[in-house]
Amino acid sequence: MSPPTDSLALALEHVSVKFEGLKALSDVSFTVSSGEIVGMIGPNGAGKTTAFNVACGFIKPSEGRVLFPNRGQANLKPNQLARAGVARTLQGVGLFPHCTVLENVMAGGQVRANGGFISSFFSLPSGVRSERALRRDALAVLERLGIANMASRLPSAIPYGVGKKVSVARVLMCDPTLLLLDEPASGLDEAEREEFAALITELRSTMGVLLVEHDMEFVMPLVDRLIVLNFGQVIASGTPSEVRDNDAVIAAYLGVDE
Repeated sequence: MSPPTDSLALALEHVSVKFEGLKALSDVSFTVSSGEIVGMIGPNGAGKTTAFNVACGFIKPSEGRVLFPNRGQANLKPNQLARAGVARTLQGVGLFPHCTVLENVMAGGQVRANGGFISSFFSLPSGVRSERALRRDALAVLERLGIANMASRLPSAIPYGVGKKVSVARVLMCDPTLLLLDEPASGLDEAEREEFAALITELRSTMGVLLVEHDMEFVMPLVDRLIVLNFGQVIASGTPSEVRDNDAVIAAYLGVDE
């Protein structure tokens, strides 16, 4: 795997999250660099989803902060992510059921559309040009992901694995420098997992990637680094081989005392 660059795309700094007195995260710090794939793993209830939601802006840290250094921004809200070059996918596919694959992908580019709703509605030149540009770019992204032949289909008429790719295609329309993936391998068969792993590896050429995943066979050969959480704390960080042999990680997954 190619080494990460020095350009930080994401940094959680001493993040803690409390829910009614319960500490879901405690002093969590980690980074993701451009060109780097970082996996976040841990047993059930370890705090992975909370950490992911903090990075996405769904949960505000009780302490600490979330930085996007190459954008010079911090603690973004979900509706600010796309304009800051941050794309996220959630579990499942989340496609609009009554829109075609192409229309779903075009929706991901609305954040950068210049014409706006009014100009498009009245067929003003700026709106028409904007829609044509979105359509062209959406088709190019579908082609890049090898699913352009599905452009005219509805989500109900495509395989689940293709739907996962469509959800990625949609977020790529905002030209992200950071991609956040929640359980990308869930629901995929072995062949689809291999295809999706290859896609993530290809995407690293233009962005940093953080993925939360429980499928260890999927994660281990894919990522550059692993962040391991347990009871809301980082108990290990390093390469897959370093983490695999870490006593604290082994104890956490086996449920035994060190």
